[in-house]
Amino acid sequence: MFYHDNKLQYPVRVDTPSPLFAKMLQQAIGGVEGEIRVCLQYLFQSFGARGPARYRDMLMDTGTEELGHIQMLATAVALNLEGSSAAVQEEAARANPMVAAILGGMEPRQYLSAGMAALAADANGVPFNGSHVYASGNIVADMYSNVAAEATGRALACRLFDMTDYPGMKDMLRYLIARDTMHQQQWLAVIEELGGHQANLPIPNSFDQSQELLDVSYDFFATGIDGTETPAGRWTSGPSLDGKGEYRVRRAVPFGDEPKLAPPSPSGYAQRQQMTADEADTSVTVMTTGDTQS
Repeated sequence: MFYHDNKLQYPVRVDTPSPLFAKMLQQAIGGVEGEIRVCLQYLFQSFGARGPARYRDMLMDTGTEELGHIQMLATAVALNLEGSSAAVQEEAARANPMVAAILGGMEPRQYLSAGMAALAADANGVPFNGSHVYASGNIVADMYSNVAAEATGRALACRLFDMTDYPGMKDMLRYLIARDTMHQQQWLAVIEELGGHQANLPIPNSFDQSQELLDVSYDFFATGIDGTETPAGRWTSGPSLDGKGEYRVRRAVPFGDEPKLAPPSPSGYAQRQQMTADEADTSVTVMTTGDTQS
């Protein structure tokens, strides 16, 4: 069950309306880095949470908080669309005010589809896609997804902060940036509470790791052509982060054979020339040493 308060979570003040900035704010609403994404992500993680109830409840609290962020941004979009800059106002004196606002940078659908309001879309007008919502049922996998979501969201909010000189918009963005700071810490704190990186890697840690091909579990495959320098770092030598192996570098080589597919099915209606298994080019055999011979 959800409840709501008619008041905004944080004040939204638009000193100088800007249709262009309203369009930019759409990315913070419906973009892949936006508030709709994290709101639904946290709520769906909560809806399907199993195990200790405190994690479910924490996700529910934060997902609900993000609903308030969507409301703030949607209000900011609407207020920015109510007026226009001096240049757009001059144009409006000679043309339809709504068309003038669009020419001034407003997303056309904000007027055509929403009547001067926000959309569940990004800055290009692309509707939000639920495939960006990650709720795997594995709490640590979800926490890492949440950290990444908050990191990209905070980066976006910082960019928006630099794009405006209007005090009201900067004040709202300061609040949202601060909440992103907390949420990043929050999700990392859950991972730490569950034992940290070493105890939780690899994810899921409930799988019997002896069943995987351990010979390649901690290898960095270098795929550059011969002579290309391998990018060395923490991931190429020393103990693995889970403490269960040692990193090493291996030149990438094919473990399998060249794929051989059956001729096309007649019901698939490929070209007639494809309907036969032509083996005329199989005189070249790849040897296990990597040499070829005819």
